[in-house]
Amino acid sequence: MIRSMTGYGIAEQTYLSKKITVEIKTLNSKQLDLQVKLPNELRFAELDFRNRIGARLQRGKVDVIITIADTDLTQTYHIDQAVVEAYQDQIKEISKNLHIAPSDDMAALLFRMPGIFNVPAENFDEAFVAKVGETIDQALDLVDGFRVQEGQTLKKDLLHRVELILNLLEQVEPYEKSRHDVIKQRLTKNLSELTTAGQYDENRFEQELIYYLEKLDITEEKVRLRQHCNYFNESCDEDQAGKKLGFIAQEMGREINTLGSKANEVNIQKLVVKMKDELEKIKEQVCNIL
Repeated sequence: MIRSMTGYGIAEQTYLSKKITVEIKTLNSKQLDLQVKLPNELRFAELDFRNRIGARLQRGKVDVIITIADTDLTQTYHIDQAVVEAYQDQIKEISKNLHIAPSDDMAALLFRMPGIFNVPAENFDEAFVAKVGETIDQALDLVDGFRVQEGQTLKKDLLHRVELILNLLEQVEPYEKSRHDVIKQRLTKNLSELTTAGQYDENRFEQELIYYLEKLDITEEKVRLRQHCNYFNESCDEDQAGKKLGFIAQEMGREINTLGSKANEVNIQKLVVKMKDELEKIKEQVCNIL
């Protein structure tokens, strides 16, 4: 089944005293454009994470944010009392020497000073990295579900627009016979005006007329366009069909353009314009398909 390149998923998991959060957002792109933001302590595992994400998402502009939060702050952040005391002594001494009135809120002043908080270095082992990987997989599952849902919506719209093109193609046929008659009458009139006596070789005229009508015949274009439309519909059930559908849409466009250039009939050309309009909408939607 087809999948949209637009997706979103966020997963959370708590392991020991750490809360792991993985948020993934994807948009359409010709290639895989993967951006991963994660804590510096996990940089050593970034390549593995990127490979895991790239293998699942394949294509698109992908933004991944991995955050690690502490659930027990009493075990992680400590105020260095000795540093605070040293700041306090210095502030008092400076105030005395420079005759500056001491602060009314010494605590607020001290806690703005750098280096008073001790943050222990994080050492994430293989078990913790494995938990991060599990959380990534959970987020990827949510993204994939989002992509599948969006893909089904896109598929419904694409099939509808292909059906509209086929319906417009069927409306071409009634104008074809009258188109031939109009061409024949115009040629006869022009030929009569060019001959002084109004006479010409009828056999030669018939030969030229047949050649002219064959040159403007649109039967092959109609057949090929119908085949391309059917092939497009069949390909909508394939996985990762985005690029393939784009190629088929290009072929559909060639046949529609040729149909318009050969039409030589105002009503057919109006139908061709409507076909082109639907095809442009199809191309826009195909750009969002994986």
